[in-house]
Amino acid sequence: MSGGQLGDGAGKGGGGGGSIRTAGGSFAQMEVAKEEQYFRNLQKLQFDKLKEMLEDEVSHHELLINQHLMAIDHHKKKIDLLHKKSKDRILSA
Repeated sequence: MSGGQLGDGAGKGGGGGGSIRTAGGSFAQMEVAKEEQYFRNLQKLQFDKLKEMLEDEVSHHELLINQHLMAIDHHKKKIDLLHKKSKDRILSA
């Protein structure tokens, strides 16, 4: 064995990790590969969930922006109507 590699035996590559890893050999290397695959899959699931949550949050904020823009437009129209009524009252007085 080359030494210093995960699965090469106790005390190498981060120490023991159970009787299979302690023994080293192909079973230990296979166990290390399975463990690494598990954590890669877990990390991918976490990233996917985070991405989905952020996309949902962006969509929510875009919806709020559109609602606020519509409210601003509505209030501007009310202000214009009030200005027009105010001018009409001044001219008719």
